[in-house]
Amino acid sequence: MEFTRQWGSYRGQTLSRTVRGMMYYKQALELQCFLEIAGDREIPGGYKTLESSGDDEKAFAQALADMKFTYVVSCQIYGAMKTSDDPRDQSCYNNILNLMVTYPSLRVAYIDEREEIVNGKFQKLYYSVLLKGSSKLAQEIYRIKLPGPPTVIGEGKAENQNHAIIFTRGEALQTIDMNQDNYFEEAFKMRNVLEEFLDSSGQQKPTILGLREHIFTGSVSSLASFTSNQETSFLTIGQRTLANLLRVRFHYGHPDIFDRIFHITRGGISKASKRINLSQDIFAGFNSTLRGGNIVHREYIQVGKGRGAGMNQISLFEAKVANGNGEQTLSRDVYRLGHSFDFYRMLSFYFSTVGFYFSSMVTVLTIYVFLYGHIYLVMSGAERYILGITTIHQSKALEEALAVQSVNQLGLLSMLPMVLEIGLEKGFRAAFCDFIIMQLQLASVFFTFQLGTKAHHYGRTILHGGSNYQATGLGFVSVHAKFSENYRLYSRSHFVKALELVILLVLYELYGESYRNSNLYSFIIFSMWFLVGSWLYAPFLFNPSGFVMRKTIDDWTDWKMWMGNPGGIGTQIDESWESWWNAEQEHLRGTTIRGRILEIILVFRNFIYQYGIVYHLDIAKHSKTLLVYGISWIVPVSVLLVLKMMSICRRILINFPLIVMSLKAFITLYLAVGMAVFFVNFGLTVSDLIACFLAFIPTGWALILIAQVCRPLFKALGLWESIKELAQAYDYAMGLVIFAPIALLSWFPSVSKLQTRLLFK
Repeated sequence: MEFTRQWGSYRGQTLSRTVRGMMYYKQALELQCFLEIAGDREIPGGYKTLESSGDDEKAFAQALADMKFTYVVSCQIYGAMKTSDDPRDQSCYNNILNLMVTYPSLRVAYIDEREEIVNGKFQKLYYSVLLKGSSKLAQEIYRIKLPGPPTVIGEGKAENQNHAIIFTRGEALQTIDMNQDNYFEEAFKMRNVLEEFLDSSGQQKPTILGLREHIFTGSVSSLASFTSNQETSFLTIGQRTLANLLRVRFHYGHPDIFDRIFHITRGGISKASKRINLSQDIFAGFNSTLRGGNIVHREYIQVGKGRGAGMNQISLFEAKVANGNGEQTLSRDVYRLGHSFDFYRMLSFYFSTVGFYFSSMVTVLTIYVFLYGHIYLVMSGAERYILGITTIHQSKALEEALAVQSVNQLGLLSMLPMVLEIGLEKGFRAAFCDFIIMQLQLASVFFTFQLGTKAHHYGRTILHGGSNYQATGLGFVSVHAKFSENYRLYSRSHFVKALELVILLVLYELYGESYRNSNLYSFIIFSMWFLVGSWLYAPFLFNPSGFVMRKTIDDWTDWKMWMGNPGGIGTQIDESWESWWNAEQEHLRGTTIRGRILEIILVFRNFIYQYGIVYHLDIAKHSKTLLVYGISWIVPVSVLLVLKMMSICRRILINFPLIVMSLKAFITLYLAVGMAVFFVNFGLTVSDLIACFLAFIPTGWALILIAQVCRPLFKALGLWESIKELAQAYDYAMGLVIFAPIALLSWFPSVSKLQTRLLFK
């Protein structure tokens, strides 16, 4: 039996807990071996007999266990931690060394980077090294030269497994993640589990044997409870159905046990190609199935597992899985599996893997299609004509169909599996009570927010590819996240899309007909406003101390510093808005021409607002000619020219701030005079100003998005700096709009107390 470990953070305490859980297997095996060789009088003493027995029998039992079980902790950065000056690295290095000394059976594999003289020149060489503890020191056992740095070839986590698998022995291999644990009583069942590889029971012997997991972090907070219940439903009834009925279970990064001989002769347990194998674990299952393997699931044994308890940790994990599913959709493995399965198994495979994320994306797209379709009907006048037809006016088929889709928008469909799981485990009365409690803790808000996370990251990966691994962190403690951190994480995935839906809903209420009084229609509109509210404020509702005045003031100070700090080489994204903005465009630089064209086509939807609204302005005098639309472009062009002029003046007059301020005052006065002229001579009204605001805000955002796609062109035209200033103004305005309600609610201490009760029961 072999163990490989994946190292992901500076958490020696977590590693110690995991290693201790691994040692339970060895202790259980020693006890079983001792009971086999002990006399009848010694057996009733149980485990204490092993400790008080003779040295020969104890040594024999330990030697027998050592022959059957070895433990390899894969820690790529162990060598770097040894030479690092960071106190955290030194502490972690010492913790690992203490574990090796305490547990002589433990082995540590790491990547050693050295500079050696090759053909008279210094050259960096990389070695995969295996260590063991000996007399309070680390003793080297093996050293194998590598062709290059593994992290350049493939993904870090997968290469961490690949470089350590050569140090394993035996016929079965189990992968234990860092956030997993084991229980002593479960270790006694390992002997039965290994027998599964010898008993085919009339069918093919298993090549991957999946185990049940117990999420032990569900009591940390309400968010941890939601994810714990969701994960438990997937790890029990979900895995059971995938394996036994549908026959489409794969490997999902869980403590599965591999037939080592089968996999090491067929490419190993991890595919590690950059980006496409972002979710390297499931490709091990793909690989096993494509090569005639058999994957099963057993529930008489379970392994502990910890999940993130914070909103950002959960969202980063969901984003990583969504990116991985996007890459799976584009992979040849999924293509080959789809052609190899029969029709029913192919459908089961689709809906149990990439189909779930594709459906989430379609759900969000349906909302956009519905609202944009209504805006087109309203702005073109077709709605007024259609409502004049009695048969159409009395038809409710479309509304009833949309009402079903609205249930998914509320996140209720995502909660159904966990309710069924709780019902099976505890009874349906307990499941109903837990469902009510989860609703009071705003579970629907949480799952609606995660719907947007899945849709955004899956859709962007499908469109552009190039997804990268995102470290989610392994901490179990919920801490306060700063406003700037939440804005960086959710600005493009949730906030921008939610504000776009707000403008659509407002326009429909302003320009639509007043007939809408049906209950179904009200439910549809309510579900959309609920989705908007969830996407805008869920990160702050589930942020500990999110409505404490002192924290709010600190967040605002940090936000202003982040927005104002200039970027540059070496500046991190959490230090400057400019660095973050450039990093957000990385996925566009490696995209194909097809991806760029599709992105621009999607951006053109933002011009619909301007095209539809300008013909409804009082200043347009009900004219329907294209000249009205052409003249309206004077506004965005003038804004770009002003920004360009200001950018040039700031560079030229950098040492004369007083002149720059005077120039800003002159431009402001000029705009005010021009606005007065339009009010007096051309019939501009206040309602026209509001309408223009709603029309040109999306136009400016569309210009920013097009400039990002065509960045070299705008740089050649000398407009890139103006685009950057316009984008910064948009982000600043969005931040103010989102932050204002938070600051208002922070004035009321009862809101903070209520939030604490919701988060921590």
